[in-house]
Amino acid sequence: MSENLRIGLTMLACGLITFLIRLSFLALGERFAPGEGARRALHYVPPAVLCALIAPDVLMPAGSLDISLANTHLLAALCAAVVALASRSVLATVCSGLVALWVLQRWL
Repeated sequence: MSENLRIGLTMLACGLITFLIRLSFLALGERFAPGEGARRALHYVPPAVLCALIAPDVLMPAGSLDISLANTHLLAALCAAVVALASRSVLATVCSGLVALWVLQRWL
C-alpha cells in the first residue's frame, strides 16, 4: 500500500469516526442523559481545552520554557487574567490581552 493511500485512508477513517461520534449525540440524545457527576465533569472541559491550547504559546513562545519578565506573551496573559477576574467579560479579556501583547512587543 502506498504512503499516500495509507494517509488518505487514515484521514477518511478519522473523519468517519468523528462524524459517527457527533451523530451519536444527535441520534441518541433523548435516550442518553448523563448523570450529575458527568455534567459537573463536562463543565470543566472548555477551560481545560483552552488552557491546553494557550499554555504552550504563553509559556514557550520561542520553543523553550520562559517564565521571565522578558516574556511578553506571559505578561499579556497575566494582564488578560486580571481583566477576566475583574470584568467576567470574554470580549474585554481578549481585547485587553491583545492590546497588552501589542504594547509589550512594541516597547520590549
